[in-house]
Amino acid sequence: MAVFKPKFITFDCYGTLINFDMAGAAASVFADRISVDNMQAFTTDFARYRLDEVLGAFKLYPQVVSNALQRTCNKWRVTCTAEDSAAIMTACTGWGPHPDVPAGLARVASEFPLVLLTNSTDQLIAHHVPRLGAPIHMTITAEEVGAYKPQMKGFEYMLDKLGCGPDEILHVSSSLRYDLMTAHDLGIAHKVFVNRGHEPGTPYYGYSEIRDIGGLPAVVGL
Repeated sequence: MAVFKPKFITFDCYGTLINFDMAGAAASVFADRISVDNMQAFTTDFARYRLDEVLGAFKLYPQVVSNALQRTCNKWRVTCTAEDSAAIMTACTGWGPHPDVPAGLARVASEFPLVLLTNSTDQLIAHHVPRLGAPIHMTITAEEVGAYKPQMKGFEYMLDKLGCGPDEILHVSSSLRYDLMTAHDLGIAHKVFVNRGHEPGTPYYGYSEIRDIGGLPAVVGL
């Protein structure tokens, strides 16, 4: 069977390419209020509230984090301050790529233009793109779109901006809930699930599965 050669390879950024450690940042900030035994449950709630926040009215990502953190702390009956969310956002700026990313991206970038569709702000993503180790053809943020994944608007905006159809791209993500389910619903047939252990796979959504970005060149026949 012929290997699909996309016009663009499009990516989720945080979690897929950048080592997204929001749980670690929150655990560091709240170590004085949440016990070690309870910290995983606390940070899981924080992740769930962030997802709920991005499904609502648009606000910039620092406000998403702040709102989700306040809701989490309300549930856990612990104090939450503006300094707490600011500390978490500061920690975000220091994140780098997963170790497999620079070499894997550089290999596919030699043949295909790479595009990021990210639930980020223009200011935040600027810290991370230079660390990816490969040229990025285009970066589209939630701030530019005015909506977050898993809403469809970002994918629609990206396809319009690239001037191509859903059958002409390959979308790569480590998240079914934020990316691959929506991509499936929009008719993006060519998808890659980078199984970094964030979420269980669901083969119904029709993707190729790889363990890390080092496996991506083989998917596109390199």
